[in-house]
Amino acid sequence: MYLLILGLGMMLLKYLEIGFVAELSWWWVLAPFALAVAWWAWADASGYTKRKAMEKMDLKKKNRLEKQRESLGIKPRRR
Repeated sequence: MYLLILGLGMMLLKYLEIGFVAELSWWWVLAPFALAVAWWAWADASGYTKRKAMEKMDLKKKNRLEKQRESLGIKPRRR
């Protein structure tokens, strides 16, 4: 996501010819988009995206169970 924001910002600066970005080649300006595509390809191929989604789901499940235990008056488990 950060690479996309960087790419959009650089494109806008290049188009409006603001700052040092106006002097850069379009290849440098569009490079963050290529890096974002490479990142997403790696994240999907390695399972990083799925693993992060599972961790987020497990945390929600844990918080929901703790909230239900508290509402029932059961003390939380100590580990």
